[in-house]
Amino acid sequence: MSAQKFEKRRAKVIRQFRQHEVDGLLVTNEKNVSYLTGFSGEDSYLLLNKKQAVLLSDSRFTTQIEEECPDLKTCIRGPRQNMSGMISQLVNQSETSNLAIESSSMTVQALEGLKSVLKNTHLKPVSEMVENIRLIKDREEISKIKEAVVQAERGFESMKASLIGTDTELQVAHQLEHWMRRFGASGNSFSPIIAVGERSALPHARPTYGLISGSGFLLVDWGADHESGYKSDLTRMIVTGKVSSKLEKVYRLVLKANEKAIQAVRAGVRCCDVDSVARKIIENGGYGKKFGHGLGHGLGLDVHEGPRVGPTSETVLEPGMIITIEPGIYLPGWGGVRIEDDILVTKEGYEVLSSIPKGWDTVRIGI
Repeated sequence: MSAQKFEKRRAKVIRQFRQHEVDGLLVTNEKNVSYLTGFSGEDSYLLLNKKQAVLLSDSRFTTQIEEECPDLKTCIRGPRQNMSGMISQLVNQSETSNLAIESSSMTVQALEGLKSVLKNTHLKPVSEMVENIRLIKDREEISKIKEAVVQAERGFESMKASLIGTDTELQVAHQLEHWMRRFGASGNSFSPIIAVGERSALPHARPTYGLISGSGFLLVDWGADHESGYKSDLTRMIVTGKVSSKLEKVYRLVLKANEKAIQAVRAGVRCCDVDSVARKIIENGGYGKKFGHGLGHGLGLDVHEGPRVGPTSETVLEPGMIITIEPGIYLPGWGGVRIEDDILVTKEGYEVLSSIPKGWDTVRIGI
């Protein structure tokens, strides 16, 4: 991305200063630092005010910063200098009297350290100043997320084609990451959920040494981490054994909820209303109490970010938002079904970014 794009992003943050009654912001969330500067390292902060933006880091990243954001002013602390001292010096030089801090990422210890050196500066906790800007993806961000979806899907199809009955959940998880890396991903966007049979009733089940042939179906929830840091998040079911009428009934109900909710996505619609479409279908099918989580979430540099798509979310969808649609039914002692797609909100309605078939007749394989 060009330096101008990062300048525009920082300008959007600065325009919020008056609303929050501050004259500066200390960005401590690593993803937010990256979003506003292009720097992909860690342990670094961004000090932002109306006059300048300064990246605070250490000597481990000197060359990396020169390569990734050469036009950005940088302060590199020495081995005997701590971050609080460097921040104090810069804040006093800039005459910042009301400094916003990111309440969701700054630790109590770091906050107390700043208070001890910034005696004349009011530190004001704020939330989502940068995250609110990240809600809307630009063309480059959308392109990278689309690539992350392709990497995830190609990895899944290769993993699926190589499955054998003696594979364990853990082996499947490792194979899936291997294949995604083969197709260009830097790794998983999160630890894959590979859950066989009754373990699929755990929405966030951790892979075990259990065999995938131990039951007739498994749930796979996975995503690829693009080299840029943008992520994908998908869920599909794989039926490996004899099909029961109950599995088919539950699957078709979840699929209907997934498809109808996707069709409800468009600019101007509240997230809670999209959630309601899927939730009513599952409730009418008799499984309302077995769908206990929100319908979806935003997707970007974090695999879970705004907007939240749930029954209490009043956020209005806007073009450029990317969300997941992932209804599920979970029956303890039997198993669960979840189907998840990544959706881009457009001016005309929506674009489904994921393309792996999900019809009932496509989920069965022989192993």
